[in-house]
Amino acid sequence: MRGIALLLCFVSATAAAQQPVPPAPLAAPESARAESIPPYLNPTPAQARYMAGLKTAGRGIAQLKEAVSRVDMAGRDSARLHQAGLRLAGWCGTARQFMTSGRAKMTATAYSDSTQLKAKHLAAQIDTLIRLAPQCESTAVSQTASTVDLLVAGLRSYEAVLRDFRAAIGLPNR
Repeated sequence: MRGIALLLCFVSATAAAQQPVPPAPLAAPESARAESIPPYLNPTPAQARYMAGLKTAGRGIAQLKEAVSRVDMAGRDSARLHQAGLRLAGWCGTARQFMTSGRAKMTATAYSDSTQLKAKHLAAQIDTLIRLAPQCESTAVSQTASTVDLLVAGLRSYEAVLRDFRAAIGLPNR
């Protein structure tokens, strides 16, 4: 009985050792050369820093968009519009902090050629939104409609420049 158990253990160990070897990976096709790899897959450290700054600035811009949306949802009700104006003023201050800290990381020299030009335009557009933020903070409650119109114009310009930049570095536009 003990001999049969040893024989079964030996046979199962031998069978486990003879597992089929997976085939070696095939060589990459000619179309998958380094030139066809999108640049965003292998960013340089400077490009990664630029993108991290853009992400931080994007958080502030998302706050501006949310604040504008809240003003739009307030409609014509004066109490709700006043409350939305107060919220807009607060979010403009917070958004400015995010945009300023993110913009500090965005050095356009991380990119080259035409992409560098698009990176400069994007940084300049964020600078414009940063300059709008103090005005937004001070006039959002008293002149809510005109402040929102100013922010919407700045946000539309930012979205257009961001779309061009994302296309230049090979990222899909959402």
